[in-house]
Amino acid sequence: MIIDDEKPAREIIRTYLKTYEQLEVIGECADGFTGLKAVHDLKPDLVFLDIQMPRLTGLELLELLEDPPVIIFSTAYDQYALQAFEKNATDYLLKPYSKERFDQAVGKALERLEAGSGTKEMVRSFLGSMDEKPEMIQRIAIRNRNKVDVVPVNEILYLEAEGDYVMIHTREAKFLKEKTMKYFESHLDPARFVRIHRSCIVNVESIHRIELYDKESYSVHLKTGARLKASTTGYKILKQILKM
Repeated sequence: MIIDDEKPAREIIRTYLKTYEQLEVIGECADGFTGLKAVHDLKPDLVFLDIQMPRLTGLELLELLEDPPVIIFSTAYDQYALQAFEKNATDYLLKPYSKERFDQAVGKALERLEAGSGTKEMVRSFLGSMDEKPEMIQRIAIRNRNKVDVVPVNEILYLEAEGDYVMIHTREAKFLKEKTMKYFESHLDPARFVRIHRSCIVNVESIHRIELYDKESYSVHLKTGARLKASTTGYKILKQILKM
C-alpha cells in the first residue's frame, strides 16, 4: 500500500515497484485518514508511508494502528527523524531518492517479511524515539472505536493520568490516549499548560479561581465548574504564570 499526499511521489513508487513480481499494490491513499482505514480493512504486508501529510500525519497514523505492517517511510529532510530511523533500524526514503536507494529499502523490507519478526516492537520503539523530539504539538489524534478524533490543543481544558493512559478533557467530550503525562508535559506549551499535580495538567486559560484546600494542596476551579487538586509546587508555578 502507498500512502502519500503527493501524486508524483505515489507514481514514482508504483513505477519502481514494477520490477518486483512478488509485490502487488493493493491500495493507494492521498491522506492519513483514508490510509488508516485502508490499512485496517485491507491489511497490507508492506506500506510506503509519507510522514508529512495534512489532517493526519504518518506518525499519527502509526500511533493508531494496533498491528502495524512492515513500514518504509518517506520523508523530506528532518535530522531528528533520520536519527530515530537509524537508531531503531527502521528504513526510510529521503525525498528525492534514486531507484538504487529504493531497492535497498525494499530489499530490507522483504527480508523482514520473510523473517516475520519484530514489526510491532520496532514501530513502538521508533515512535518512542520520536516522542523525544523537542517540539510543541498542536493537535492530538485519538482512535475512538471505529472513528478517529483529532483534538486541537487549544480545545483542551485539562489532562488526567489514567493508569498507562491519559484522559483528555474538552468542553464537549473526553478522550483516552495511550501516552504518558511526561510526554504531554514536555510537548504542550508550558506558558499555557501547567502540571499542577503528578496526575493532572491544566490549561491556565480554563481556570476561574484557586483556593487553599488544605495545608499542602490547593483547589483549582475551572470555568466549567470542574475542580482539580494542585500541589504546593503546582500552585507556585500557577502563581508565576498567572502573575498572582
